[in-house]
Amino acid sequence: MGWQSDVDELNRQKKMAQQMGGAEGVAFQHSRNKLTVRERIDLLADSGSFQEIGTLAGTATWEGDRVADLKPSNTIIGTCKVEGRKVAFCGGDFTIRGGAADATIGNKRGHIEDFALKARIPFIHLLDSTGGSVKTFEQIGRTYLPGDSTGGGRLAEMLDTVPVASAVLGSVAGLPAVQACLCHFNVMVKKTSQVFVAGPKGVEQATGRAITKEDLGDERIQVKNGVIMNLAENEQDAIDQIKCFLSYLPGSVYEAPPRTPCNDDPERRDDALLNIVPQNRRQIYEPRKILTAVLDHGSFFEIGPFYGRARVTGLARVNGIPCGVMSNNPKFNGGSMDIAAGEKTLRLLDLCDTFHLPLVYFADEPGFSVGRAQEEAGIIRAGARIVTAMSASRTPYITFVVRQLYGVAGGLHNRHDGFSRRYAWPSTHGGSMHIEGGTAIAYKREIEGAEDPDAKRAEIEARLQAISSPFRNAHAFGIEDIIDPRDTRPLLVDFLEDAWRMLPSQLGRRAGSSYRP
Repeated sequence: MGWQSDVDELNRQKKMAQQMGGAEGVAFQHSRNKLTVRERIDLLADSGSFQEIGTLAGTATWEGDRVADLKPSNTIIGTCKVEGRKVAFCGGDFTIRGGAADATIGNKRGHIEDFALKARIPFIHLLDSTGGSVKTFEQIGRTYLPGDSTGGGRLAEMLDTVPVASAVLGSVAGLPAVQACLCHFNVMVKKTSQVFVAGPKGVEQATGRAITKEDLGDERIQVKNGVIMNLAENEQDAIDQIKCFLSYLPGSVYEAPPRTPCNDDPERRDDALLNIVPQNRRQIYEPRKILTAVLDHGSFFEIGPFYGRARVTGLARVNGIPCGVMSNNPKFNGGSMDIAAGEKTLRLLDLCDTFHLPLVYFADEPGFSVGRAQEEAGIIRAGARIVTAMSASRTPYITFVVRQLYGVAGGLHNRHDGFSRRYAWPSTHGGSMHIEGGTAIAYKREIEGAEDPDAKRAEIEARLQAISSPFRNAHAFGIEDIIDPRDTRPLLVDFLEDAWRMLPSQLGRRAGSSYRP
């Protein structure tokens, strides 16, 4: 007879587990335009690659020596392949007690996080769950003092070792909300996802004010404040964005990023680059047009498009080599670095340092953002953080100065340590401060003492503008090379090929923490 009967029993209990919260719970999930956790895994995994861990973990109802019913854990963990590469994942099952973090069976999340870390493979969190629940108090017959439920030490090690991505696919509160940020990339779904420390009822009890979950933490708030980096149209889009993000990164810091075949001519010289930056310094332009003209066609993946909008950041490929990309965006705040743009820059810098990605910067930096609001928010301290982070970075770094560089923020386009290179377009100008504002300060007495102060100020500004040519700077070797903008892509390809040859010597973890969420 053998063990066939036991195998049959195993399969029967697996089927029970796969029912999740039952037909009613699944129907409720679908009624809210949300997929179940198992349907989400199907979207994530390459066909036939899903290997579940802890399938039978749950609460069994026994009738004698037979399991009559099995209510599964509300956390599903396992491994699968994503576009041919193995990853680990953890998904919350909202059909069972709303995916409450303290209603899982055993430490399934900790188990799969440990596995991802030791196997050196990316980790993906599919979040649709709440934090703790007071129902747990009644079930265990006591309250308890909270411990480090995030697995902080392990997660910090993961962030320095393997790529971690989170998809917020429903209402996420408490511990799962923090987990949504303990990653290198996160995304939420328009109209069906919310993130908050405490839900509407908790807020009402604490503040006495009623609020909807949408007004508390939907995309109108969380992608604009930088808590969530990207916004997806639907769950398929959210998972596709995670796949795209991971495609630029290695499985761990012990591997090189994946280089892909490239059909885009490395010597391509796009004539559009001659006319993107206006000759009138007061006119703005669309910086993404530069990225389109220089990077491999269709390879730019933008990160954080709704936050810190004075800077565009993301990942791309150049001749098939993955790299980080950033550019000032003059369409927002003149492209100046405010606190949000600085925070966005730090995230990208940390990501590149951690996973051995060269960093490409298209610079048009008017300086740190000024004004009382920025001073009240602490722009000086934020600027100091960026200065120290840039100084500590060792990722290969290339800058193309496309228009202006001013002040301390402008000085961050270059560094003396590590492998770096810079080129300037003919549209380049810069200095310690802008001529227009600096003239009023440096020549205050001369202007105020003139019969026509406005005319005097204009005369001085014109005199200073006449000596602001980048060629004068190049004559003094203040700029190594002024280039035809159309040469940008070929020169970038050359730099990244050099960086790629250096890469094997940089693999592995850096001393100390390299990524700060």
